[in-house]
Amino acid sequence: MGVITYSMEITSAIAPSRMFKALVLESHIILPKIVPEGIKSVEFIEGDGGVGSIKQTNFSESSHIKYTKHKVEALDAGSFYCKYTMIESDIKFDKIEFVTEEVKLVAAGSGCVCKMTSEYHLKEGCELKDEDIKKGKDKAMGLYKAVEEYLVANPDVCA
Repeated sequence: MGVITYSMEITSAIAPSRMFKALVLESHIILPKIVPEGIKSVEFIEGDGGVGSIKQTNFSESSHIKYTKHKVEALDAGSFYCKYTMIESDIKFDKIEFVTEEVKLVAAGSGCVCKMTSEYHLKEGCELKDEDIKKGKDKAMGLYKAVEEYLVANPDVCA
């Protein structure tokens, strides 16, 4: 089984504490409000959001995907760090066994830098094209920017 690692950084005008709260700690509340056309709901299947918890994201009817389940592998709210693994989806991955994501927010001036690393664990003998990875990263970037815009427009949210 091969592993492809992809990293990216996104800068934001929002403080890391607020972004982390919106993207990780309160994503089950915030994301369906911000992008209801894409995310219908986020719910905990197991746990309360801490390490070992399993979170299911349910997508809108217009989406090509119905749901994903992620398991929280590591969480350090004090240092704005989270690691989780996508463990299930309604879409059958013909090339991927699972995907692990690490997110670390670092203060930068009055805002932050979001450092994300994805590990795509491939099935034996499979390859993944850069364009396939780029599609996923573009969606992540769009979601990140939507959260940022929402927090700028609503300074009391996740304060």
